[in-house]
This record gives sequence, C-alpha cells and structure tokens, in this order.
Amino acid sequence: MHKNYPLYKQLGFVLGPVLFIVIYFSPLTIVSPEAQKVIAIAAWMISWWITECFSISITALLPLVLFPMTASMDLKPVAANYASPIVFLFFGGFVIALALEKVMLHKRIALSIIKITGTSANGVIMGFMIATALMSMWISNTASTVVMLPIAMSVIKLLMNDEDGFTKRDKNFSLSIMLGIAFSANIGGMATIIGTPPNSVLVGFLQNEYNIEIGFLQWMAIGLPLSVIILAITYLVLVKWVYPNDLGQMESSEELIKKEYENLGPLSKREKIVLLIFLLTALAWILRSSLNNIFPALNLNDTIISMIGALAMFVIPLNLKQGKFILDWPDTKNLPWGILILFGGGLALANGFSDAGIIDRIGYIISQQEGASIFLITFLLVLVIVFMTELMSNVALVSVFIPVVAGIALGLDANILQLTIPVTLAASCAFMLPMATPPNAIVFASGHIELHQMAKIGIILNIIAIVILMTAVYLFFPLVF
Repeated sequence: MHKNYPLYKQLGFVLGPVLFIVIYFSPLTIVSPEAQKVIAIAAWMISWWITECFSISITALLPLVLFPMTASMDLKPVAANYASPIVFLFFGGFVIALALEKVMLHKRIALSIIKITGTSANGVIMGFMIATALMSMWISNTASTVVMLPIAMSVIKLLMNDEDGFTKRDKNFSLSIMLGIAFSANIGGMATIIGTPPNSVLVGFLQNEYNIEIGFLQWMAIGLPLSVIILAITYLVLVKWVYPNDLGQMESSEELIKKEYENLGPLSKREKIVLLIFLLTALAWILRSSLNNIFPALNLNDTIISMIGALAMFVIPLNLKQGKFILDWPDTKNLPWGILILFGGGLALANGFSDAGIIDRIGYIISQQEGASIFLITFLLVLVIVFMTELMSNVALVSVFIPVVAGIALGLDANILQLTIPVTLAASCAFMLPMATPPNAIVFASGHIELHQMAKIGIILNIIAIVILMTAVYLFFPLVF
C-alpha cells in the first residue's frame, strides 16, 4: 500500500469485512437471525468509519449493497434513505451557504463583527470567536474556519514582527485566537438544525422512525442558549485561565481589520440579493408555524423553505439579458456532496436497526433494569460521546449511537428527545485532539498550536460541556420538549 497509508487504516480495511463475515456466519444468534445480519453490516461500517481507511462517505454507501444482498431488505426502501427530506434540508442549506461564500458576504459579516468587539487583544479574540460561531450556525464549520484563519494569521504576523518580538504573551494570544476559531466553529453548529451534520442526522432519524418532527425554532430554543453559554465559558477559560495574554490594546490589529474590510468595497448588488434571500429563509424557518396558520394551503416545512431559498439562489437574475444569476450549476462542485451521502448511509443503518428489532431489544433489556436512573444513564451516554467524538467522525458516531440511545429511552419509558438531543449535541463538543473535527485539524496545521496545548484546554472544556449539557437536561429540556 501507499507509504502514507497508516498501519491502523490498513488494519481497519481488513477488519471491516472480517468482522462482517465472522458475525454473519456465527452459529451464536444475537437477538435474531435478521438482527445478526444488520449487526454484521454495522460492524463493517463502524470499523471503516473509526479508522477512516476510506472517506466516511464511501463507507456510507455500503447499505445500498449489503442490505439488499444479505439482510433481506429491498433496495427501494434502503435507497429512499438517501433521498430523505432531511437530506434536501441540508442540501438547501449548503446551497445558501455556497452563495454566501461566493459573494464573500460571510467574510464581510465576520469582519463587521470583529470591528464591533474592539481592539484590545481579548476583544479581538472575542470578535473572531463570535464571528466564527455565527457563521457556523449557517455554513459548514470547515468553511467558517477557512474564512477566519488567514485573517487571524495576519493579526498574529503583526505581533511576530513588532518591536519586542514574539513573546510568551504574544504566543498565548496566538494560541487563544487559533483555538478560539476552531472551538467556536464546533460550538456554533450546535445552535441550528443545519449548523452541523449530527443535528440533521438526529432530526431525520426521529422523523423517519418515530414521526417526531423537530422544528427549526424549537431546536434553536435549546441549541442557541447552550451554544452561547458554552461559547462564553470557552472564551473565559481561554483568555482568563489557561492562556491569558495581558496584551491590552492592539491598534495595529484595528488597522489590519479595517483594511481587510475596505478591500471588500461597498456592498454590491449581488451581496444585497444574497443577504435578502438568506434573511428571508432564516425568518421563514423561525416563523414557519405562524406562516402555516395564516396560509394553511402552503403546508410549509423546514425542507421546503430550505429548497425555496436554494432555488432562489439559482433562479433570481442579477442581469437577465446577460443570463447572469447568483449561482450556476458548476458552482455546486464545491458542495460537500459526501456529507449528503453520509446522511443517507446513517439513516439506512438506523432503519436497519429498527426493522431488525434491535432497538426494541435494547429497550426491553434496559426496561428490565430496576431503579435505572434516567439522569445517570444520560450522563454516561453524554460522557461516552464527548470522548469518543475525539477519535471518530461525529456524524458517523451519531449515526451509529442514536438508534441505540432511542432504544434505551424506550426501555426507560423516557422522553426520547431528552436522551437523543443531549447525546447529539455532545458530539459537537470535540475540543481535545486535532483529528476530532476539521476546524481542529485546520488550526493545528497553522503551526501555532502543539498537541499538548490543545489537549490541555480540551480536557477542561470537555468536562465543562458535559456539566452544561447535563444541567440543561435537568432544568431546560423539560420546558422545550
């Protein structure tokens, strides 16, 4: 194999099909023969997802082949998972985000926020964190990080070239701004359904399996406050506790950010149109219930609103005579199509768990445990997810875990949302390792962060995130769900 193909990936490549064969042909029946087939497929997928011997999106295609061939499932219902409404909800969100990026509106918004938060060192860090988190609510956390990184690098370069050189205080500032961008990108995605893929996987699973619909505003009622609280605490831990910089005012950074903003020029016609479509789409998501009450014939849902916003980006002309539109189909080459396939694979696997009776079986086993505390079990699940998401893709992790958590909720006769939502949100709390999320990896590659420095603050933030999530479960979830 290629010399850069690590040994653990080589082992994962072999382990997946081996586990499948061993479990599939094992004489020891687990739950039922049908369930055993699904577990064998799940073992193959999990092995490849954990080791990422291939793109996780390629692994997500396995159900299309393995379920019809080995698990007595027709191809049509399996394939339907890849065209679930939640897939198109995210597709619409991706298209809107693509338009924001194409016209550079996301950068204008980010720089505007940084200008508002002031020119002190900690104010600059706060500005970068707020801007990144706000962008990550609507566009991918990777794109948010990529936008902010070069601006942050420019600010850091000013410190490296100043009179006193690159001091320890300067290094702490650099660390804080880099880690702040990565962590904010992860945290911001918690706030909305389309903010990060795990949220959409959960919403799609609940809709497909239990006919439970979570509205955009309903999710934000819990996701946004949690996101704000975790973001504020992350900022304080960074600049006041772990990596204080004591740099005070930074006039040079004000000039740099002002120059970056001026380089964008005045707000263009296409920026205004994209901003209007984006705001109207977000407003429609938030006011969907009211709109349906006023105009019941519209029968709006989040996916329809998302697709209207996406189509508007393609069909509203900038100049009809010249045939100029905001987006053209070739622009979609930049869409993360693999994530959409990943949704489908996760939903197909979850559907397999349900059809084979595995979820019901888990629920039955849990229901036999006398005196089981819902709060304690939720805590243990959140704890496991927070630390497991450091090692594997959070969307793959949620795809595997959510059906199991649903079974546990049924067994405890608990509100299924009060277990599945905290577990899903926990998957976004990956602060310790570079490989945990793309934002972590991107800022780590900048050269301003060492592994032990990320791990040092990461373990603290992981623990804080668990405490905040469990507090929300106890105090706020019953009010919203």
